[in-house]
Amino acid sequence: MTLQTIADQVGVSRMTVSNAFSRPNQLSPTLRERILAAAQELGYVGPDPSARALAKGTTGAVGFLLTESLGFAFTDQVSTQLLGAIAEELKPTGLALTLLSALGTGDIVPARDVAMDGVLVYSCDPQAPAVGWLRRRRLPMVFIDQDPVDEIPSVNVADRAGARASAQHLIDLGHRRIGFAMSGLRGPLGLIGNIEVVADQLVSGYASRERLAGWMEALNGAGLESPLVVRQLDDAVEHTSGAARLLLDRDDRPTAVLCFSDAIAFGVIRAANDLGLRVPEDLSVIGFDDHPLAGTFRPALTTVRQDVRAKGRAAAEALAAALGRGPAGPVPHVVLPTELVVRDSTAPPPDKA
Repeated sequence: MTLQTIADQVGVSRMTVSNAFSRPNQLSPTLRERILAAAQELGYVGPDPSARALAKGTTGAVGFLLTESLGFAFTDQVSTQLLGAIAEELKPTGLALTLLSALGTGDIVPARDVAMDGVLVYSCDPQAPAVGWLRRRRLPMVFIDQDPVDEIPSVNVADRAGARASAQHLIDLGHRRIGFAMSGLRGPLGLIGNIEVVADQLVSGYASRERLAGWMEALNGAGLESPLVVRQLDDAVEHTSGAARLLLDRDDRPTAVLCFSDAIAFGVIRAANDLGLRVPEDLSVIGFDDHPLAGTFRPALTTVRQDVRAKGRAAAEALAAALGRGPAGPVPHVVLPTELVVRDSTAPPPDKA
């Protein structure tokens, strides 16, 4: 079954049939309906997508690159919110979204091998080979939660300011022993005594570095000693609770914990409950993100809010512009604000309550 078969059936040219599928605005609605009805009757599903992409020089798809496994995009609600906002913003452009893992499998390297017109790079290790492959392919790119680069549009949030505000909140409540709960792919895991000595090894991404810097600016400004830090591979529950116990099950435990994400904060609170510690009476906990469950968790979580949907919309707009499907302009470097949201998981330390 070919375009010519449909053309013969309807009594029009092959090009007219092609336009019915790929350039419908070139035909009257009545003629297009006749062509599509004939195609359906004859069992024709349309031009081959691969051949069409080859002819047009475009695929109609953009990539979304994650450092984590692809399942992370469906199990982490913050990532799900981001993806939803991007998909909604791209909908009018007709572009499809293709999920890519930065982790290749054997000879398969998605960043090198998958056909796409452009790509959104989300919170990836800048040293990941996948990022290098994308740059060598010279694909239009937008960075999300990445180190800004002059020639590449980027969208970030005010991670450092938000982190500084969260640490200052604890200091203002009277806390002097403040711990950090972090995650990351590179560097030491477990308890870390002197964070400033190994900080360069701990940061595997823009957000990690900025949040750590914001926390330390507040602590240093208050003259507090180097905090005790626990670091885990990721924010999965099975890792978070175990890591949190290393921080809390000790005589010199902190009276408050600053967490890289709300998901980690949930694990810290669970570990505190298992150890018989009350939140916030015995331990204050602050997250980051304002996860959809942060306000309904018990106790409701004090956190730093970022507008994930606005971040997704801004990234999709920048990519559409880079692909010539949106308003053109200078390369944007967007930094969205953050906001400290004080709820029930923070209070003065036990000796000041």
